[in-house]
Amino acid sequence: MQAGEVRVTPVAGKKALSEFVDLPFRLYADDPNWVPPLKDEVYGLLTPGKNPWFEHAEAQLFLARRAGQVVGRISAHIDHLALKQPVEQGMGPGTGFWGFYEAESAEIGNALLAEAEKWLRAKGMTKMLGPVSFAMWDEPGLLIEGHDHPPTVMMGFNSADYQAWIEAAGHQKVEDLYTYALPIVEGFPELTQRIVAMGEKSGKIHIRRVNKRKFDQEAALILSILNDAWSDNWGFVPFTPAEVAYAGKKLKPIVFEDLIRVAEIDGEPVAFMMTIPDLNEQLVKYGGSLWPFNWAKLLWWLNVGKPQVTTMRVPLMGVVKKLQGTRTASQLAFMLIEYIRRDAISKFGATRGDFGWVLSSNGPMVSVGEAVGGKVNKVYRIYEKAL
Repeated sequence: MQAGEVRVTPVAGKKALSEFVDLPFRLYADDPNWVPPLKDEVYGLLTPGKNPWFEHAEAQLFLARRAGQVVGRISAHIDHLALKQPVEQGMGPGTGFWGFYEAESAEIGNALLAEAEKWLRAKGMTKMLGPVSFAMWDEPGLLIEGHDHPPTVMMGFNSADYQAWIEAAGHQKVEDLYTYALPIVEGFPELTQRIVAMGEKSGKIHIRRVNKRKFDQEAALILSILNDAWSDNWGFVPFTPAEVAYAGKKLKPIVFEDLIRVAEIDGEPVAFMMTIPDLNEQLVKYGGSLWPFNWAKLLWWLNVGKPQVTTMRVPLMGVVKKLQGTRTASQLAFMLIEYIRRDAISKFGATRGDFGWVLSSNGPMVSVGEAVGGKVNKVYRIYEKAL
């Protein structure tokens, strides 16, 4: 290998996996808007046997090196559940994925994308979607707008340079994902408040808090609504029972009963909204590790009273399919948002909300985001390329 040559090789062994995880910490060390992820969480995501996604998927990680130094990384992966999804929803037979993309230059990025293409083509894939790291439920999309402020918890961050590099390599936009900044302190627009008030007068609608003492049951209920509500959306791949249990275990420490509500009509659960404190406000201080004492700081923050935060994030929300497109669906959404807004301010000190991601093609949810006064503050893009 010549001194300036880029070499891309599969990740094999603990040392290479560590290099894969560590690369963003070097690339973004001086970027004030990057929030270091907890390395233990990243290792768990990447490890078969820990992440149940691998029960229906396979992946290969790659590292790019120049003169012995790691200068880029990427994953190529196949989700066998995605292969069974309808073609009109963006997945289906022949669909492969790439993700975890980081590169020091366009040349390195091209070499990484080419290697991912080669791996997917050898597996019989006919198109590649990305970046998706690993699933749509994890960190989907390339950040193309909103690099001037940090992401909220469970949302990604990347160099603004990547968009031009990826598009120059022949990848084309297939879907955009929006996040909305919500001005929650002042209250929502008058029309929204009137719709909420009408719902409160209904004898059929009941908005309840989740019961954390029955957390496993509540998590299963919420994710069953989610699987139904999102089943016709672009990019949908259902949660498996193992993934429901895994997500529940990960989310339980940051779940607060005041911030997750279920809407019932005549006693039937038909909608939900999950809100979580923006953990990134704490994680940015920890450098990617909870050791030796950061774990105690985080537990204290989470468990002593109510964690006080500036921002609350709404990562998941859904209304069962049979109600979608009806006035009732919009009313339930507004009621859920308003009830949680009140508690987020009074009990957690929040002053702003972060709503999303929302598919740009999901007209009803885009309308909800706009109706409560939200403004798009970040855009993530998913690309497609024929193989």
